[in-house]
Amino acid sequence: MTQLYLASGSPRRKELLAQTGVMFERIAAPIDETPQAAEQPRDYVIRMAVEKAESGWQHLISMGLALKPVLASDTSVVLADEILGKPLDAADAAAMLRKLSGQTHEVLTSLALRDEHGVQTRLSVSRVTFAQLSDAQIATYVASGEPMDKAGAYGIQGLGGVFVAHLDGSFTGVMGLPLHDTAALLAEHGLGVLA
Repeated sequence: MTQLYLASGSPRRKELLAQTGVMFERIAAPIDETPQAAEQPRDYVIRMAVEKAESGWQHLISMGLALKPVLASDTSVVLADEILGKPLDAADAAAMLRKLSGQTHEVLTSLALRDEHGVQTRLSVSRVTFAQLSDAQIATYVASGEPMDKAGAYGIQGLGGVFVAHLDGSFTGVMGLPLHDTAALLAEHGLGVLA
């Protein structure tokens, strides 16, 4: 029986949420992901998760579905206050990887859980240090196709993981759904393995 809706099309978030032991279904929650003028990265990533959760909740209402909690998440890679989103093309992916090379960046992943009482949020902040990357390494990685649907143009759980020299924070948070924070948030609603 469905206990929760996941407002995300991400296969990584689906796999991670399954680890919490909660029974869920995925629903679409399309939103405009354009940052607002002068919006700080932390404010942006929280706003995106909240808007996705609210969009999912409105979808349940409009479709006449059972009003179970809606979980949404958003991840941003941030280098020196610049949000590095999903690359537009191969050249954009290579440019992002050159920026990240030899640098420490933040990965912000926000959670929002919407139910009949309102919205609760959590923010996971991880610091990721990349090794120095050669042009050949960047070209090979971009040619693999892996960077194309990932914030910051890399996936820590895939080939991109070899670039990570140090991680201070949540591995699953960098993937897109911080498991500890997610489980704790779900437990507050009597859901999942920690409930």
